[in-house]
Amino acid sequence: MKASRVVVVEDEPAIRRGVADTLRMSGYDVAEAGDGLKGLAEASRPDADLILLDLMLPKKDGLDVLRELRQVRPAVPVIILTARGSEDDRVRGLKMGADDYVVKPFSARELLARVEAVLRRSLTRPAGADVHRARLGQAVIDLERREVSWNDGHRGDLSETECAILTFLLSHRQRAVSREELLSRVWGIEPVGIETRTIDMHIARLRTKLRDPSGKTTPEAILTVRAHGYMAAPDLLPIDSTA
Repeated sequence: MKASRVVVVEDEPAIRRGVADTLRMSGYDVAEAGDGLKGLAEASRPDADLILLDLMLPKKDGLDVLRELRQVRPAVPVIILTARGSEDDRVRGLKMGADDYVVKPFSARELLARVEAVLRRSLTRPAGADVHRARLGQAVIDLERREVSWNDGHRGDLSETECAILTFLLSHRQRAVSREELLSRVWGIEPVGIETRTIDMHIARLRTKLRDPSGKTTPEAILTVRAHGYMAAPDLLPIDSTA
């Protein structure tokens, strides 16, 4: 089996080498970039399976790299490498479509766990009914192509993580799903001691993406169930699925 290719975009040489060596020793194919321009070029290559992206980069800021990367590769998984205390940047990154983040300083064990979880999620679907498409008002959501289209011709892209969340909620539409369950079943991360704000940021971004871009009123896609988590709204309906 071909090794997954991970692109490490980090301007601090010692950190970059440490991360790259850890990944190589674990069997990954690794590409390195020390600035935003080279990082964007490496991340945009079709053989890149996962991007580890620092936010404070020379030549091109990490958030700019993420924004431009999402235009050419909307579904490639991205994990943000962020300094402790930079919560605003983490939130902005998650809103822009990052899949996860790791706070510096981090251990090799934590980093590898996050990498493995994100890659596993990008290759497999959550357990449950295999939902291929769904309808929300005038929109059709194609979970395999990772896109949403409206009757008037507007189209939008969805990330792998966003499709995984929708698939899981649709597969368990009869009940509310807790944030901890989403972390475990979608992210592949045991929720003990892990912040669940990542879930909230992805849900907020997903709700925004599923709103009609023409300004027409759009039914709610995902309901917040107080003290329980989230569930698929009644108007979010699977079109075809395989149990």
